[in-house]
Amino acid sequence: MPALRSEPLQQQSERFEQSDARFARDGLVAVRRASAALHEIVGTMTEATMHGPSGLTGWTRGHVVSHLARNADGLLNLLIWARTGIEHPMYASHADRDADIEEGAHRLARVQQEDLWAAHQRFCQAADRLSTADWAANVTDRQGRPLAASLVPWMRLTEVLVHLVDLDLGADFERVAELVGPQAEPFIDYVVTRYDDRVDVPAVRLSVELPGGDERIWTLGHGDDASDVHGPVAAASAWLTGRDVPAGGLVGDVPRLPPWL
Repeated sequence: MPALRSEPLQQQSERFEQSDARFARDGLVAVRRASAALHEIVGTMTEATMHGPSGLTGWTRGHVVSHLARNADGLLNLLIWARTGIEHPMYASHADRDADIEEGAHRLARVQQEDLWAAHQRFCQAADRLSTADWAANVTDRQGRPLAASLVPWMRLTEVLVHLVDLDLGADFERVAELVGPQAEPFIDYVVTRYDDRVDVPAVRLSVELPGGDERIWTLGHGDDASDVHGPVAAASAWLTGRDVPAGGLVGDVPRLPPWL
């Protein structure tokens, strides 16, 4: 019997890089789709709408839009880091991030709309410049946690989808489920990973009904006495991101989760 030959390390590396790149580009497809819906809603805002209350306590819709624009620029910094290899954190500091959001929140609606669109364009153009190898580079998120650059599109997708609902202008998590579409499984996967290695997360077995009739189970928290929770993408997304879940949206002993981010 001939000896088995292992795959050369160079080939292994290239295969993993290609996998990272496919994952990232799949996320970018969903980012563009979700962002189109976001810009459509933001583009209809009047001054009164822009500066009215959002679904987030203490934030107007202007704060949400300002945050989304600066988040795109912060994630752009991570893409630059991945492409150049030169460390480029999302924000200079937490204080600077908060100050930029607050300053931007009070601008005219038209200025906010154009700023959000321009930031989205910068993000997409930077993403399109990354090579297959670049997507496998390591960067860090706002909290300093390491992550592969291939996760950056999924970070952006989550921000866009969740804050689309927070604008409180008619979009709900059923709309989120429509927009995430075939990317539902990796989207939920990314959201769940934000709870990894946290001691304040109750033990849960989350079963989610995916598009096409498939189902997948995610495990959150630690411990033997896990709660079983079951539901569709819309309800699971709302619960995981700390938003209101419609009555009957989830089945089981649904615990309260700690803040998602």
